Amino acid sequence: MTTLLKNVTNSIWHAFRALQQDTSGFVGKSKLKVLTANIATLLDLYGVERGLDHFRSTATLNFDHYLYYLGQEVFSSLSNELSLSALRNYETKIDEVCWLVCRKDFELVDVSYYKQDALYQLFRIFCLMADLYSDEMDDNQFTVKIHPSEALIVVKQLLNSLGLDYNNEEKYDYLKTSDDGLQFNDFLEVLRFKDYSKVNDYAASICEAIRDIYQTLIMDVIKKGYLYRRGYVLPTFREYFFVLQPCELSYYKHHTDKDTCGSISLDSKFMVKPSISSSGRTERVQKFTLISGDRTYELGAQDHKTRLQWISALQLAITYSTGREGFQRDTVNRRKQQRELDLRKRREEENMRSIHLKQLQETSVRLEQEKLARLAAESQARQFQEVAREDSRRVAELEDVKLCLEKMLEDEIQAKRDEEIVRALQARVLAEEWEKREELESLQAEQNVLLEQERQKRIEFEHRQQENEKRFKEAEQKLRQLEEERKKLDRELKQARQKIQLSEDNKGIVEAKLQAMAPTFRKAPDFMIRRTQSFVASDRPVVMAIPR
Repeated sequence: MTTLLKNVTNSIWHAFRALQQDTSGFVGKSKLKVLTANIATLLDLYGVERGLDHFRSTATLNFDHYLYYLGQEVFSSLSNELSLSALRNYETKIDEVCWLVCRKDFELVDVSYYKQDALYQLFRIFCLMADLYSDEMDDNQFTVKIHPSEALIVVKQLLNSLGLDYNNEEKYDYLKTSDDGLQFNDFLEVLRFKDYSKVNDYAASICEAIRDIYQTLIMDVIKKGYLYRRGYVLPTFREYFFVLQPCELSYYKHHTDKDTCGSISLDSKFMVKPSISSSGRTERVQKFTLISGDRTYELGAQDHKTRLQWISALQLAITYSTGREGFQRDTVNRRKQQRELDLRKRREEENMRSIHLKQLQETSVRLEQEKLARLAAESQARQFQEVAREDSRRVAELEDVKLCLEKMLEDEIQAKRDEEIVRALQARVLAEEWEKREELESLQAEQNVLLEQERQKRIEFEHRQQENEKRFKEAEQKLRQLEEERKKLDRELKQARQKIQLSEDNKGIVEAKLQAMAPTFRKAPDFMIRRTQSFVASDRPVVMAIPR
């Protein structure tokens, strides 16, 4: 039965650890067979320990393997319909066997402070409230630890039972915030109230307080106290000390008695109702009834508040009477689930904080990068401005060159008009010269277009520079292209000048030819001859861009 195995896992682990000869986390099968036989005998099973010889091929087992074997071969034979009282009886017997095996590990504990009975009761309380943890570094190692908050609950109850004020005990404040579990030895050390150990009869008081907590947690006592019960033979109310458990309501003559005067077995058929006085007056005994079918138990409390507390406790006991877990164990499990939920929430909050911190750091880095990028862009913009000013200066120089070329063009046109009288003689030369002039005009038009494009690009560059500094690279590239084109034009202009110089050099040759032709043609004036000679074609045509 998995419920029973789950409830006794912690005590079985202590017995398993006591059988270990080293810290490897493994125990020999021969020792485990003895432990298994004792546990199986308590469950009326015999011979199941022999199956360990055929379980796995190793001579030793770790706790996980041993627990699996118990679940498959021992506890699986139990019925799932066992009552809560039967489960509690099995748990008690198994815990006793495990305590007999492991108590030698705690013999160093001061017996004058903890008696053996109290030590055993603390052991069962620890096993109830503790959890089994596996070692993250070694899968074969397991540890049973109690959460500090659970240990704090035991500390509070002990201090209250001893009549001490917990609020004045600041040394236990670390249990509120710590998440490090405590082993059984650490748990016993926490419960050592050294400052009060010198009080008279302190050992008896601490044992009585531990026994009271043991009854509440292990015996699953939901509530206990004095109540009145109406008898059957004599219909009068008599006072008894009642102890309420999920499956049973027992009553004693006195709270120190061990023998019961009677008990009432509780199940889901029971109902509890307050009794209302027919006279409408407030009675000395606040009555309430416990009903099951045709059987009615009439009980009474000293005051209305106590009656309400008992009615609530009885309803709770009836609710847990059909379950497989007692009230206290269910309370421990709910606290554990709440701790896991709180831990998960804390981890989520820490993850969110780390994410926010990372985002803030990334934002800070991005802002710093943007700041550096802005400074770099401003520096680059200043460089572009210097380049633009240099380009403006060069454009101005080109404008001066253009004016000079225009002036030279006007002079050339005037010279052509003066030389019209000799065009008939030099038709072929003039035709070639006209072709050259047309080429020059075409080059001039291209140059004007290029200059206009450069001016438009410069204006567009300045406009884009104001709108978006990020486009400076593209503008710089375009300016470099313009500069290369301007250099190319400068080279073409230089070539044109060289060609003009070559034409001047050929002028002497033309003059000689004209003098040789003088007997055939009418002699022209000297200035006309010079003008005509300037149009004489050289061996290579001269191409020059003359802007209009």
